[in-house]
Amino acid sequence: METRRLGRTEHESSIVSFGAFAIGKLTQDEADIAIQMCLDHKVNHLDIAPGYSNSMERLASWMPKLKRRMFIGCKTAKRTRDEAWRDIESAMNRMNIDAFELFQLHAILDIETLDRVTSENGALQALIEMREQGISKWLGITGHGPQAPQTQLEALKRFDFDTVMFPVNASMYRSPQYRYEAEHLLSVCQDKDIGIQAIKMIARGGWGNRPRDCGTWYDPLRTQSEIDRALWWQLSQPIHTAPSCGEFKLLDKILDSASRFKSLDTLQQEEVINSQNSPFPEPNLSIL
Repeated sequence: METRRLGRTEHESSIVSFGAFAIGKLTQDEADIAIQMCLDHKVNHLDIAPGYSNSMERLASWMPKLKRRMFIGCKTAKRTRDEAWRDIESAMNRMNIDAFELFQLHAILDIETLDRVTSENGALQALIEMREQGISKWLGITGHGPQAPQTQLEALKRFDFDTVMFPVNASMYRSPQYRYEAEHLLSVCQDKDIGIQAIKMIARGGWGNRPRDCGTWYDPLRTQSEIDRALWWQLSQPIHTAPSCGEFKLLDKILDSASRFKSLDTLQQEEVINSQNSPFPEPNLSIL
């Protein structure tokens, strides 16, 4: 699988990283299959969070091996310094790990939340202390939804984050406003040499009133050809790595697609955007 330099971290991340949300509700035997599948495809970057059900417990026995082979990125959704420190310590115990390559403020959805985590006793202070103590070398910020690019642009004015994580998705780029703000954020990150992690690789819309047959909160693309088009579009943008989606049943198709990645030219990219057809809207992803 192709690798790309993750900004100033200098890590050569596989273009698809292991989104551990997908294994949180699996048995250990099932999780072992997913983990080995990622290793077999030369995935070398892990994305995980304490809120991903039992994903940390599923990874704990693998950590001695994964620590040698993967860039470990973790996150906290806590908003105050003290709460974040408790979350950090819990994550280390649950994962059987004593340090991370990257630790991030998680799900910073709007300016109000950003104000909370960057306040005097906000969660950002815990991350700064982690770096000072050698527990994490790099610090980042993540978010999803319509306000993610705007919020992260403001965040970068307040603190020199090393990485960002936000949606870069063909269906979402049908929204002119979202596309403009996302492309602006990508440009700023390139100028500042900030690592870019793109999420929601195969989101196509919302669920509506239909029963959910996947573990993702959005309705994902499912066929190999659809996944190829959406993922190759995403990987043709100026990003560095894309965490795999939260549905285990689709992991093999995503890894296969990433292993065959071919960059799309400008015309092909526009064709993919224009071809997106969401059965049901998902306003939380600007998909209408």
